[in-house]
Amino acid sequence: MEAAADLRDTALLTLKFTFNPRLGIDNPVLSLAEDQDQSDPWNLHRPRFCLLSKEEGKTFGFHLQQRLGQADHVVCRVDPGTSAQRQGLREGDRILAVNNNIVAHEDHAVVVRYIRASGPRVLLTVLAQNVNDVASVLQESDAFLCPTLASGVRPRLCHVVKDEGGFGFSVTHGGRGPFWLVLSAGGAAEKAGVPPGARLLEVNGVSVEKLTSNQLNRKLWQSGDQVTLLVAGPEVEEQCHQLGMPLAAPLAEGWALPAKPRCLNIEKGPEGFGFLLREEKGLDGRLGQFLWDVDPGLPADKAGMKAGDRLVAVAGESVDGLGHEETVSRIRAQGSRISLIVVDPEADRFFSMVRLSPLLFSESTEIAAPPLAETKGLPVEDTVEPSGLAGSRQCFLYPGPGGGYGFRLCCVASGPCLLISQVTPGGSAARAGLQMGDTVLEVNGYPVGGDSDLDRLQQLTEAEPPLCLKLGARNPQGLESWIPLESGEDWTLASELL
Repeated sequence: MEAAADLRDTALLTLKFTFNPRLGIDNPVLSLAEDQDQSDPWNLHRPRFCLLSKEEGKTFGFHLQQRLGQADHVVCRVDPGTSAQRQGLREGDRILAVNNNIVAHEDHAVVVRYIRASGPRVLLTVLAQNVNDVASVLQESDAFLCPTLASGVRPRLCHVVKDEGGFGFSVTHGGRGPFWLVLSAGGAAEKAGVPPGARLLEVNGVSVEKLTSNQLNRKLWQSGDQVTLLVAGPEVEEQCHQLGMPLAAPLAEGWALPAKPRCLNIEKGPEGFGFLLREEKGLDGRLGQFLWDVDPGLPADKAGMKAGDRLVAVAGESVDGLGHEETVSRIRAQGSRISLIVVDPEADRFFSMVRLSPLLFSESTEIAAPPLAETKGLPVEDTVEPSGLAGSRQCFLYPGPGGGYGFRLCCVASGPCLLISQVTPGGSAARAGLQMGDTVLEVNGYPVGGDSDLDRLQQLTEAEPPLCLKLGARNPQGLESWIPLESGEDWTLASELL
């Protein structure tokens, strides 16, 4: 299934051109992903586009790491047999852009949010490690290295509803794709935002680039009275051609969509927020977090929450792939004012069909890290609570989507002391307030500082979450003589699995 999705998406990666032996190749800048020699890293002499797809419950198959002291976001591992490997993502690649957003100098947590908010498909612009090193020496700007589409010049996702004149378009004749649309003046397609002379890329989330005319006509007929088209106008097609950029679905703007995500800003009242969150399977079999028991007259109801809504983001951050406890933790961490992005069952089915995240079409979505909220008096997971020992504090952490807690430990050579040596931005540890230099006093109620710490830590971290840490005062001086604990690799989080 995942390989089939990759094949559909690869068809859109670049515009194909015909080799004329008399004229030669008309645009040597263009290169199909499948035509590149992936075994020769020096052949990857420019930014590449990797269009990744994932099936429900799976990942794209790569690990993202930010190098300490640098703004680079580097692929540190590519899992075999995954979409990332099939689409040519390589260890050492630096990510320059996610979809149409340049992210080279963004915070690590922001880059992770962009990728997760993209849903089942994402377009990455990457630079090979050797090329990145040369570009750094030459001080070439990311705007020069990483082309993006101009504002308003992007593919369109248009939902067309039949009227008395039908869909209002015809398809150029030909035995096989690509196809272009001829519009009827004032017809349904024109009203839905389809531009004149548009190239047809997808029908209801399925690529038509390699379909025959008969297959395309059958698919349009099976759509009934309404159909969702991914199209690119002539100016979009030309700009992508010049930039060597793919006509990819995650770049699309929404036009006349039948449903959109809703942003709910809810302030807690004397009787609470007035809703219940449950993890269950939806109508299409997808596991997610659903909102139920919306009490009439309470804040959630007044904000527009409906029973059966599916939660897709908390404070602008996607909750796709998160477990129930982690989702609850993120809601509680906002305090008495929460911001949720939800979709009703109709919108959920629509975005599932087109294989795109509703967050790509949410005008209210803020990808940047939300401001810290007041959490006084709330039983918040992934947060800090006072401890009975003077100068110490307790932290409760749940593992993130990659299975780790988002921190690394080190041992001070001058004495029996464990310190926090690294905290992954945006991870569970960072949200709980852990900082580099914090001294670890207890783990799940067991004191540390003896010879058997490593064995005990390994046993404790394999236990059921949450992970409870008791931390002492920071000791930055101790980091000058620290020794890394290699045995912690299995349970700390040095990179994000995406």
